[in-house]
Amino acid sequence: MADILRLENVSRRYREGEGQLEIFRDLNLTLRAGEIVALVGQSGVGKSSLLHMAGLLETPSGGEIYIDGMAASRLPDQERTRIRRDMIGFVYQAHHLLPEFDALENVVMPQMIAGRGRSEAAAEARRLLVALGLGTRLTHRPAQLSGGEQQRVAIARALANKPRILLADEPTGNLDPRTSGGVFDALLQVTRAEGLAALIATHNFQLADRMDRALVLEQGRLVDRASASASA
Repeated sequence: MADILRLENVSRRYREGEGQLEIFRDLNLTLRAGEIVALVGQSGVGKSSLLHMAGLLETPSGGEIYIDGMAASRLPDQERTRIRRDMIGFVYQAHHLLPEFDALENVVMPQMIAGRGRSEAAAEARRLLVALGLGTRLTHRPAQLSGGEQQRVAIARALANKPRILLADEPTGNLDPRTSGGVFDALLQVTRAEGLAALIATHNFQLADRMDRALVLEQGRLVDRASASASA
């Protein structure tokens, strides 16, 4: 099966005073359709930067990002925006829901922005929210939802435009352990059901062990967790 996402010899440096701070160098990563991969590492090692580059939100300092076989990181802004809209869904630690709209409307809106009709968008939003256990909460605004419910809405919103890739940055990091487990169960279930390729950043090794494989980002290097454990 072909890689849907590939990072090839990717580096990231930031300007720091008169010099540069290197976050990582020559990283390689592949992600295939239907595969759920954990990106594990402590806070500050660059997980978010790596996800931002994979999602074409940041341009790597070196190397290339391939989306469905196409070199994409240095395309014009308009084309990168189109790829993000059509092919990539994002879930963040904070849900960023629009407070004045209910759960259904929060999931309808990105679809209408992408050009889908309201009735079709509402049907898809309802399907996803029901799949995530929110069938009785469709007309509730974010303030009327629990933290776990709000994050489930955010997951539905990320999947609304039928992306092929899901990028999630500590998606349960703001939740208590019990709520976190339920939301993570729902995330895995719907991701597998939709057949997405998913890269999920976490510092929780227990969650990482439930995914298909885990990559550890440490000291600027990206290694398979199984290989790292075997050599320890």
